[in-house]
Amino acid sequence: MLYHGGRVIAASLQYGIPAVEWLDLSTGINPRGWPVPSLSSACWQRLPEEDDGLEAAAAQYYGSPRLLPVPGSQAAIQTLPGLFPRAGVAVMGPLYNEHPQAWAKAGHEVQRVAYADLAQALVAETPVIVLCNPNNPTGESHPRAAILAAARELAGRGGWLLVDEAFADPLPADSVAALAGSPEAPNLIVLRSPGKFFGLAGARVGFVFAAPEILARLREIIGPWAVAGPSREVTKQALTDRRWQSDTRETLLAEGRRLRALLAPLGQVAGTPLFATVTTDRAHALVKHFAERAILVRHYDPQPLVRFGLPANETDWQRLEAAISAWR
Repeated sequence: MLYHGGRVIAASLQYGIPAVEWLDLSTGINPRGWPVPSLSSACWQRLPEEDDGLEAAAAQYYGSPRLLPVPGSQAAIQTLPGLFPRAGVAVMGPLYNEHPQAWAKAGHEVQRVAYADLAQALVAETPVIVLCNPNNPTGESHPRAAILAAARELAGRGGWLLVDEAFADPLPADSVAALAGSPEAPNLIVLRSPGKFFGLAGARVGFVFAAPEILARLREIIGPWAVAGPSREVTKQALTDRRWQSDTRETLLAEGRRLRALLAPLGQVAGTPLFATVTTDRAHALVKHFAERAILVRHYDPQPLVRFGLPANETDWQRLEAAISAWR
């Protein structure tokens, strides 16, 4: 099993610092997520129902009814490779490591291609290309037009393009989710999640956008009641809160710029509105430096990449700034 960010208890044990003292910047989750209200007793007592309004809210928010709610996009990442005949898969990275692991476990031959080389991935002529857009952890992204052009080229030879848009919410105009499975891009599969932007990672909800036949096969494998009733209810409400979404995008864009500027002394910095990643040949020492100050960041070992999420408040910003100054 791969390990990811958010392992505060493990860090507490390793460094001998109580868990309550840690500032967790390791996940890229919005630290000021959507304010969850009290939920109705019915969503706890009844089995989940598909006509509760979640699908309609998601179709409105993402711009397409060709969707399937899943128990976190991780469930789709693990399941989708089994829907395709074993073949070569070009995985553009470095990226979220669950993608290549899932395709390899399903018997596919995984070929790693540098994220910037979308043209090279197409030349490789593998039946499937997998990428994150924007990319996790590097923060790079491909223009929307380039993604759709790649999907068209793959469609011409019967191939598929899988795009993980986990961090796409702050810049919705760049998303291609609305076209996944459409006549314009029938071979495009897009994963979305309210976990990062809405700060609802614990709800374990994701959405797959794809052609109806892909969604039908995926639904059959995942089975009934895949997403818990309370998770459906809170996600439905969050997806319809337009004022919060608009205000949050504006805030995240400004804070993303602030974070990248703050981290500039540490190395080469890139990122999204939800995280920034430092490229440095001193990655191990950098992670240790912050951990000794009870600040948890994410090292994409063996890559020289250290990812930082957003602080939640001004006190946390100042704490991060002090740690950076101590490194300098």
